[in-house]
Amino acid sequence: IDRPTDVLSFPQLTFEEGEIMDRNENGEVVLGDIIISLERAREQAEEYGHSLKREIAFLTAHSMLHLLGYDHMEPEEEKEMFAKQKEILELAGIPRA
Repeated sequence: IDRPTDVLSFPQLTFEEGEIMDRNENGEVVLGDIIISLERAREQAEEYGHSLKREIAFLTAHSMLHLLGYDHMEPEEEKEMFAKQKEILELAGIPRA
């Protein structure tokens, strides 16, 4: 899409459910990279009436779920992914106001 966006995620690996993922020398699984536009995040935080911290947390959770294989192209996928986002943000102490 040729327009400014709020966040991009770039997967570094792909895996199937149940598959054991490769780990780096520190025992970590590197899923990929997340790039957040702070300019867009600020605009959206203002638009949605919440803090920049909450918007960045949301964008991070959203992108992490994409890197873990979740998507929201179909209604059932969207329902599952958005429920996970909500759960993550609530567990982090950053619920939607």
